[in-house]
Amino acid sequence: MSDSELAGQFLDAAIGLLRRVRDEEADAMTAAGTLIADTVAAGGRLFAFGAGHSSLAAQDLVYRAGGLALMNLLAVPGVVGVDVMPATLGSALERVDGLATAVLDTSPLRAGDVLVIVSLSGRNALPVEMALHARALGVRVIGVTSVAYATETTPRNASGTFLKDHCDVVLDSKIAPGDAELTVDTIPAPFAPASTVVTSAVLQSVMATAAGILAERGIEPPLLRSGNVDGGHEWNARILKEYGDRIFYER
Repeated sequence: MSDSELAGQFLDAAIGLLRRVRDEEADAMTAAGTLIADTVAAGGRLFAFGAGHSSLAAQDLVYRAGGLALMNLLAVPGVVGVDVMPATLGSALERVDGLATAVLDTSPLRAGDVLVIVSLSGRNALPVEMALHARALGVRVIGVTSVAYATETTPRNASGTFLKDHCDVVLDSKIAPGDAELTVDTIPAPFAPASTVVTSAVLQSVMATAAGILAERGIEPPLLRSGNVDGGHEWNARILKEYGDRIFYER
């Protein structure tokens, strides 16, 4: 099999997953977009969290050209991407009981805010406890996860539950457990993960939905523009000033 054939197979697999999400998660994406629009309109703040590679999709929402300026990253030291050495420490921190509570209790989140939690497996202590504690604080939770993990794996946290069990809205990425789309006889392990592609697309679809709903209500969506187009910096300076009390990545 040629390299180009493998490349095409991966792209076809990713496209197939995106089509499934489009067709099967439309109602959930609308619900998530509506929740975000309601929060923006009511003066609430928006936060996103993900551990390990799940953090990539969360970070993609923050300070993003074409994105909502109000989306803030809830960063947990040691689990944002692969920002810690050794990288395996990040995986271990996801399984530490009590870490999520400590993070939320020292964060700016408050009742009426929205927290997007991205966790492919949704089985580890950090995302599950974060959803549990956030809702106890009056924060609404949007979970982005693979529901298949809940039927093919066991929980790895004290509650014995999954992220999907503690969300106001669940977005199912449709990723199969293991997150590898390709297998060939000459390669001993499955390969080519698609979760980042799919999860990022799902979340940008939700942000687009939220922007459209706000516009329909006569509210200008607080969107950022690229700083690499004429007038972008001036536009962003206005948005950041107007919504400065709800933006935390500038402080």
